[in-house]
Amino acid sequence: MSSKPPRPDPASEGQSRRILIVAAPGSQILDVVGPLQIFMRAAELLAQRDPPVPRAYRVEVVTTSTGKSIPTSCGITLTGNRGFRSVRGPTDTLLIAGGSEIEAGSCQPALLLWVRTMAPKVRRLGSICTGAFLLGQAGLLDGRNVTTHWKYCTELARRYPHTRVDPDPIFVRDGNLYTSAGVTAGMDMALAFVEEDFDSSLALDVAREMVLYLRRPGGQSQFSAALSFQKSSRQAFRELEHWVLNHLDSDLPVELLSRRAAMSPRNFSRVFSREVGTTPARFIEHLRVEAARRLLEQTSSGLEQIAKQCGFGGADVMRRAFERIVGTHPSAYRGHFRAADS
Repeated sequence: MSSKPPRPDPASEGQSRRILIVAAPGSQILDVVGPLQIFMRAAELLAQRDPPVPRAYRVEVVTTSTGKSIPTSCGITLTGNRGFRSVRGPTDTLLIAGGSEIEAGSCQPALLLWVRTMAPKVRRLGSICTGAFLLGQAGLLDGRNVTTHWKYCTELARRYPHTRVDPDPIFVRDGNLYTSAGVTAGMDMALAFVEEDFDSSLALDVAREMVLYLRRPGGQSQFSAALSFQKSSRQAFRELEHWVLNHLDSDLPVELLSRRAAMSPRNFSRVFSREVGTTPARFIEHLRVEAARRLLEQTSSGLEQIAKQCGFGGADVMRRAFERIVGTHPSAYRGHFRAADS
C-alpha cells in the first residue's frame, strides 16, 4: 500500500470534482449509468442548498476506443464524452466499469499505459464490478485488498495471485483504491463517495430519491443468504427456502430440514454444502441475522424480543452471531442505522 499522502480534495480549493467513468465495448450499462446518476443527483441537490454548491461533480464517460460510441452488453449503445486519449486536465476520481471486453483481459496496451499514468494523479481510483480486471492487467492490484462480482472472484485471484480478493463485501477500500462487487454495488460505492465528500444527510437524500438503501441491509454482505437458495438447481431446495423463511423462530436442526427436502441428513448436508456453499447451520444463522437486521432497522422492538422472533436463544446468542457475521453488535448496528436516517 502506498505511503504517499492522499491528493487534496478539489472542493477544498473551490473546484468541482471531476469524475471519469471508463467504459469499454460490452460494458454493463448499469455499471456506467448507476454511479453516474448518483453523482449527478447529488450535484443537483447541492445546487438547491442554501447557500448553493454549484457544479459539485462533473462526470464524464470515457470510451476506450477512438470514437464516442459504447455498445453495452444489453444491446443499448451509449455515447461517451470523449476517448481516453483526449482526456486533459486534473481528475478527482477515475472509475473503470466492468464488461465482457475487460473480463477477457484483452485491453489495448495504450489504454493500460494511460490508466497506469492516471493512477498516481487522482485522489480516488476504483472499479465497478469486473472493471477490477483492467486494474489488474495494468498492474495496479498487487498487494491490495479488492473485490469484484462474486462469480469472478476466483478468476481474479487466479490471474493476479499477488492480489488479496475478498468475495464477500459490497465494496472494498484499500487506501485510495476502491473496488466494488457486481453491477448495483457501484451505486453503493458512489453513495459512499458522496457521504465521504460531503455528509451523510446528502447521501441519504440521494438514496431516498432513488429508492435505495444508504447502507443496504447486510452491511458488507455481497448478496443475501436467501439468494443462495435460489441459485440451487434443486427444486427441493427452492421450496425449502420459503418454508425456512417462515419458520425462523422455530428450532431448525438438519434432521428437520432434510426431512423437508426428502433426503437423508447425511446426504442433505453434503449436497447442501456443495450447492449453497456453506453448512446448513451456518446458513440458518445468516438468515436469522438478516431477519434481525431488518427488525432492528424497521422497528423499535427490544433486543430480546427480536432475538426470539428470529430464532436465537436470547439476546446474547444474537449478539455473538451479529459480531461474527456483521462485525458489530445489534445495539451499535441499530444506532448507526438510525443516525444515518436522522
